[in-house]
Amino acid sequence: MDPEGRSGKVSHANNTADHSSLFPLSSFTLYMYAEVTMLAIRLPEAIEKRLDELAKRTGRTKSYYAREAILEHLADLEDLYLAEQRLIDQRAGKTEAVPLEKVMKRYGLEG
Repeated sequence: MDPEGRSGKVSHANNTADHSSLFPLSSFTLYMYAEVTMLAIRLPEAIEKRLDELAKRTGRTKSYYAREAILEHLADLEDLYLAEQRLIDQRAGKTEAVPLEKVMKRYGLEG
């Protein structure tokens, strides 16, 4: 299992099918996992209808789009949680802020 909790391999694939009207991006990331688990979620009816319509229009499953949405936003949610925890720690005096100039110097990003 990798540091992000994923098992199996991650591979990138080019989107060679002509879905330009549906998907403006020229490539996508394909995640392939050795182990797969199931998750049941409750959605508001309006969201489920939108998801169902998208799946019908594109020939993909609702599970596909739910999985893609989770994969797309999970890292952002993890980053947000980490940032909130760091802010709480700093306000409680557990950590100190590092001035931007010092960070830039440390990583060779000066001026």
